Amino acid sequence: MIAVLTALVAVLVLTGIGVYGLITGPPTSNEPGSDEGPGPGPVVTVPSDPVPTTTPRLPVVRPSADPATFVGNVVTALFSWDTASGFMPLDYTSVVLEVGDPSGAEQAGLAADIATYLPNREAWIELRQYATAQHLSIDDVFVPQAWGEAVEQAQPGQLAEGTIAYTIEGTRHRTGTWNDEPVTSKHAVAFTVFLVCEPTYDTCHLLRLSQLDNPLR
Repeated sequence: MIAVLTALVAVLVLTGIGVYGLITGPPTSNEPGSDEGPGPGPVVTVPSDPVPTTTPRLPVVRPSADPATFVGNVVTALFSWDTASGFMPLDYTSVVLEVGDPSGAEQAGLAADIATYLPNREAWIELRQYATAQHLSIDDVFVPQAWGEAVEQAQPGQLAEGTIAYTIEGTRHRTGTWNDEPVTSKHAVAFTVFLVCEPTYDTCHLLRLSQLDNPLR
């Protein structure tokens, strides 16, 4: 009986030690007289830089058969760029050229027009140091009176059916960093967009752009 009680006590003691070990986890330092090396210390999680959840993308000009809607889509894409995106000015130019006149008659002129709205390569590389980005807020869109006069004076067949012009007034916004501090700027802009829609085409297409800040009125 004494032997049985002694064995039972030993089992309970060992069980208690096992449960205590599960609760407290492994020792973080040697116990006196232990030959074991130092136990693992507490786990420390070091915060890292956030991983981007989205891949930079070029803007897209959404097609539309409605002239006013299409113009808004074009100018939004035209003024939307980010030097930190990894893209270059020609990449943004190609986005707008994709909705140019399918006949190709105005493609070269349109490419030259777009180039005047974007920084050149050297300026782009300079602006990239400051993570400069840009977008446009549109204040007004209207058919200029001068366009109506131009249509009246045009010779038969000189303008394709559905050709129209819209003048846009808005604000160009730029953001970036200077000495690790965020900076912003804004500048009023005005220009005219020439496009052709129905009945010549099912959806609108871009023909040309006026000189920036020299629109038809």
